[in-house]
Amino acid sequence: MSSDEVRPPIAAAVIVQDGKVLLVKRRVKEGSLSWQFPAGEVEPGETGSQAAVRETQEETGLTVTEVKVLGERVHPNTGRTMIYVACDVVEGAASVVDDDELVEVAWSGRENLTEYVPYPFYVPVQAYLDAALSS
Repeated sequence: MSSDEVRPPIAAAVIVQDGKVLLVKRRVKEGSLSWQFPAGEVEPGETGSQAAVRETQEETGLTVTEVKVLGERVHPNTGRTMIYVACDVVEGAASVVDDDELVEVAWSGRENLTEYVPYPFYVPVQAYLDAALSS
């Protein structure tokens, strides 16, 4: 990949149900594991919201619908453009569907969120979670 080639943005689904947020444990480079939101690259002709909904379905089997786009930024660690989309569950139960990418799914309440993700979230995402998660 040439350095001037633009990589597509990553859309992340921020899904809260019953006061808990859905996290997926992703296989990442160097064999490390990382808890993240369901997410993936936005495909040509797709909006960030559509990508977040599709990736959630592909990764976890959960059918969700877009509520609103929470924000967009260049991720400080990866340099990738990230689009964060708040989604509501329509139907289904989250499980590991894409076992090439995922090893586990979890619903986390506010009280144990830092056990999964020990660093602060992007400010608009954190504000949404603060409002949506029960402690």
